[in-house]
Order: sequence, then C-alpha cells, then structure tokens
Amino acid sequence: MKDIDLECCQVTVRDGKGEKDRVTALPGSPVEPLRAQLRVVAVEHDRAVAEGTAGVALPFALAVRYPSAQYELGWQYIFPAARASKDPDSGALRRHHIHERTVQRVFKKALRRAGIYKHASCRTLRHSFATHLLESGYDIRTIQELLGHRNVQTTMVYTHVLNRGGRGVHSPM
Repeated sequence: MKDIDLECCQVTVRDGKGEKDRVTALPGSPVEPLRAQLRVVAVEHDRAVAEGTAGVALPFALAVRYPSAQYELGWQYIFPAARASKDPDSGALRRHHIHERTVQRVFKKALRRAGIYKHASCRTLRHSFATHLLESGYDIRTIQELLGHRNVQTTMVYTHVLNRGGRGVHSPM
C-alpha cells in the first residue's frame, strides 16, 4: 500500500523488470476506486491481525531489520488473495497478493466484454501506455524513464517507433 501515492497520482514499482525500482504515473480516474479498495484492505487487515493471519513476506533482509513491519498496513497488498495460505519460505499462514493468472483471466474477460477479440495480455497495457505517451508528444527519454528501460533503443522498439513510416512522425495532412 505504501507504494501508491493517490495525492501525487504516482505508483512506485519495486523490483520490476531488470530488478529496478521506478516511479510511474497513475491516471486520475482510478483514484476514488483505489481509495475505496484501500479502505477494504484496512478492514480486512484488522480482521487478519485478530485471526493471526496478518503479515506479508518482506523483501531482502527487511523482516530481520524491522520484524513488526510485516504486520503494518503500509506493507500490505492493495489486491490481496481471497484467503490466507501457507508461505512456502517461512511456513507462516498469511495473505499474499492475488495470483497473476487471476489478473490475466479477469483481463481476458474484460476484453471480451468490451468486444475486443485481438490477442492481448496485461503486458499489452504497458505497450499501449508507451505508445500513447509518444503519440501525445512526450519525449522518448521521459517514456524510457517511466518504463524503466536502460537503453533508449529498447523504448523505441517498445513504442514501435522503428516500425513506423516517416520515422514515427504523423503527416500534418
């Protein structure tokens, strides 16, 4: 929960592709639904603390350095799994994040409901984000930073700049 800033409309992506952290934009439209979700998570977290199933696995040595951090609300997942399960590393009963296959299934259903029958995945959203930023006039370096790419060539391929005629420029005609 601590990695989402609804006031500044930004999300910190930790240990993303290339094991890098980055900050990226959050559109204004999901802010209120996310606030509602955070309230739900807070209530669920209080219940889990009472049941003894609270806590999350912390990255690296943070659990040793800050032993109570795993129980703090800020470290909890915004979209937790429906029920607690056994942590494979520690053996503790705790609630993890929803599984990526669950997200992908919901995404596929949303595509069909929207009448989109092209092949797409959650990763397609990342590509679309980059392409729309480019089409909206953002410079390639800004897009590179938002995507967390080390090399601008990767960003150019990602945004299909290299595959478009006219070097990616729209004709004023």
